[in-house]
Amino acid sequence: MKKTIFLMAAALFSSVTFAQSKNFLDTPYLETQAKVDTLVTPDRIYLNIIIQEKDTKGRVSVEEQENQMAQRFKAMGIDLTEQLVIKDMGSNFKKYFLRQKEVLKSKQYSLLVYSGKELGDVMIALEQLDIANTHIEKTEYSMMDELELELKSRAVKRAKQKADALTRPLGQKVGMAIHIADNSNYYPRYNQAPMMEMKAVSADMGQAQPLDIDFEKINVETTVNVKFALSN
Repeated sequence: MKKTIFLMAAALFSSVTFAQSKNFLDTPYLETQAKVDTLVTPDRIYLNIIIQEKDTKGRVSVEEQENQMAQRFKAMGIDLTEQLVIKDMGSNFKKYFLRQKEVLKSKQYSLLVYSGKELGDVMIALEQLDIANTHIEKTEYSMMDELELELKSRAVKRAKQKADALTRPLGQKVGMAIHIADNSNYYPRYNQAPMMEMKAVSADMGQAQPLDIDFEKINVETTVNVKFALSN
């Protein structure tokens, strides 16, 4: 008896599935694909900074350089709590062995700035403090999630416009969407070690001026496939 009930349930499920598939296939539809992309300017720039003890007669310690850097950053309006972090928190200090077997300490930081202008100010300040071991790690766009959703909506609207253009000469009308597929490929959400262009470095009365920096823009794109039901 149980076996009979199971076979009846399986047959019923199969017939329902077949009917659904058949109904979908029997519906006249048009499939269109649309791609939308844009370029955005990074607004989160991560700068890697390494401070080392000076190998000189009057050696300057890491701690002294760190304090000087922190004071300069505070004077520039940088929030040290939010924008500056120490890398390798487990060790804090890395040690470098010289040929004379002497040990020099080093400390590494990551600084977050929000514009090319702010980065230029930081680089000038570090140069004045004789801290030259720096490089840009990556750049990001802070509103990436919202931008991706906006692009997907625009892509669906474009797919509808294409469907209207294709069916208008045939005298048919585009109905409701019966299937939507997001075919966007994965892409990096940031530029790793991005290219940057320093337009100019000038000096006025001995005072260094902020660098005018343009960053490589981040390309964001999305692709959708949409099936629209057709009617006469």
